[in-house]
Amino acid sequence: MGTGDGDAMNVDRRAAPRIWEADWHVLRGLGKAIRLMLADSRVRLSGARVIDFGCGSRPYEGWFTALGARYEGADIDSSAEVRVNANGRIDSADARYDLVASFQVLEHVWDVGAYLCEARRVLKHDGWLLLSTHGTWPYHPHPQDYRRWTAQGLKREVEAHGFRLERILPVVGPLAWTTVFRALAAAHVLSRVPLLRSTVLPISALLLNSWAWLEDQLTPSHITANNACVYVCLFARQP
Repeated sequence: MGTGDGDAMNVDRRAAPRIWEADWHVLRGLGKAIRLMLADSRVRLSGARVIDFGCGSRPYEGWFTALGARYEGADIDSSAEVRVNANGRIDSADARYDLVASFQVLEHVWDVGAYLCEARRVLKHDGWLLLSTHGTWPYHPHPQDYRRWTAQGLKREVEAHGFRLERILPVVGPLAWTTVFRALAAAHVLSRVPLLRSTVLPISALLLNSWAWLEDQLTPSHITANNACVYVCLFARQP
């Protein structure tokens, strides 16, 4: 699951997932966590300059612009406003942005240190890094897939490159993500047969998503905090 995966239809699906799709429970939780971060009183988006580093299909662009931010996408794709070159450098001056967004990108980056240093370079001295990545998820190359994190490991790795963690929201606990994985496996099999794809697959996804939702209600928050499917983090840039 990465923001670069999929076509233009993916924009609406990620921002407004449907319960009959296999990854609804994760995308719904991810979207809720991102909105909570955007609503944080410390993050003033009205008039802020935002760059989405590895923007892909830009699923959350509208959420930023609705809050008055000046959003720019940055990617290796030439259609983005800001170019990212083959070495991972953003074609931007230093200290240009108030917030760098990075959604489901970090696990696909080989040189994490270079990526984080580049994010810090383009941020103003009091800027923010809003980042999400996987704690646990199946292998999904786009074009490669290199790593997963614990909450503690993610905090230490990002902080080692000039940031300070201010808030972290775990998305989907261990009981639920095992069910989500079964939903993804079922979708993979059922989608190969046209009749099953249009009839059985949506019902299967709806039932498994409902069960995953219930499992998350029953899982203690301290368990999910250290065993999440996704972590959504707000980091402040350090001097």
